[in-house]
Amino acid sequence: MGIKQVALAINKMDLVGFDASVFQRISEDFKRLAATLGISAVTAIPLSALRGDNVTRRSASMPWYSGPTLLAYLETVRIPVLESKRLIFPVQWVNRPDSDFRGFCGTVAEGLVRVGDEICVTASGQRARVDEIVTMDADLPQAGTGDAVTLRLDREIDASRGDVISLAQMPLEMTDQFEATIVWMHQEAGLVGRSYEVKLATQSASASITAIKHRIDINTQAHEAAKTLVLNDIAVCNLALSRPLVFDAYTHSPVLGSFILIDRFTHATVAAGMIRHSLRRAQNVHVQALSIRRSDRERLNGHVGKVIWFTGLSGSGKSTIANALEVALHRQGKRTYILDGDNIRHGLNKDLGFTDADRVENIRRVAEVAKLMMDAGVIVLTAFISPFKREREMARELIGQERFFEVHVDTSLELCEQRDPKGLYHKARSGELPNMTGINSAYEVPEKPDFVADGSATSVDEIVAAMLAALSL
Repeated sequence: MGIKQVALAINKMDLVGFDASVFQRISEDFKRLAATLGISAVTAIPLSALRGDNVTRRSASMPWYSGPTLLAYLETVRIPVLESKRLIFPVQWVNRPDSDFRGFCGTVAEGLVRVGDEICVTASGQRARVDEIVTMDADLPQAGTGDAVTLRLDREIDASRGDVISLAQMPLEMTDQFEATIVWMHQEAGLVGRSYEVKLATQSASASITAIKHRIDINTQAHEAAKTLVLNDIAVCNLALSRPLVFDAYTHSPVLGSFILIDRFTHATVAAGMIRHSLRRAQNVHVQALSIRRSDRERLNGHVGKVIWFTGLSGSGKSTIANALEVALHRQGKRTYILDGDNIRHGLNKDLGFTDADRVENIRRVAEVAKLMMDAGVIVLTAFISPFKREREMARELIGQERFFEVHVDTSLELCEQRDPKGLYHKARSGELPNMTGINSAYEVPEKPDFVADGSATSVDEIVAAMLAALSL
């Protein structure tokens, strides 16, 4: 949290006979722990709160202690103020009451801004000079840390909530990957690969945990291996964002170094984090511009690229329907490919099991592959249980709403168990197979799929004909 000063109140000294050696031992033990946490100043104060000793007045029972009372310390302790020559001004709102006024509202998070300063919008690089610094009371010649102001500029620039303004001569950095210390705050486990929303200052983006480097034992400070995050876990993780955000290490800037993660469906805050540093790969990896575009490949193929995403219980008929649809599309001269759950697990995803964390990673990888193949102009059919709505929505967002077609193969669990083509339900019922979707692992039914295929009463040919009409390829 960046706390550097601690008042260590060692209470109930009366129970140990006001023994100075007990106080000294506790104080030294705590200071050793504090050193591992980066706490630089510890003021230990012996107390007997029952009698008020060293709370507001000095204790006659502890003449060996010459330091301040607890209240005196709290009233006189000097809190260091972060002095900065740079400017951090997160835009909270664009104020445009009429055509003659346009101002950028926010609170100066760090530094100083003066009338006449040249400023820069970090994301776009646009520059302008500060014409006025407006407040409710009066215009100001300058504004410093903590001041809530409206900046009026000498020219029109394109900026909105989520942008961060800096001094032009001291630009801020951006990244889409960083290492952070995360405190997990939700009952539902945090999973690698799952998509969340990150809020950093006034900025937001989609984010996912790409690696849990280690969990920290709060009692011993030991680093422990972890595959998931559970309530109250503290862990060092790598995160990847859907777009670059303005950032800094928390030790340098609490405003640009702290963030929260939000569940995209429940909107619950699931974690709080503190950035340690940007990952070097964020600066070294760039998108390569290519001469041949998706539209060129689609023109050559004679049809658009698309991802048809089948989801449903094991035995529902996903692979059967996907195979029949591919045959029909192939007859029409369409370029297609099926990514089947079992086939993928024999190669690309053979290292993954069936825990919730592995299922999330399984779908993340498949979605990335499907996107690449769709970008090649191919019609991709994916046949996976894909039990979690968060990952299906992640795939839809990654691929694009207009290119993603979700098919729910709606077959009852009872019928799937009767079919049981692979014997999986029998194994799950007998306790041989943990994490079986529908039995001892949840399947989240799609709320608004693009197409529902009745896998119990409708023939495959009828389903394929209806899907072809719905797809309009």
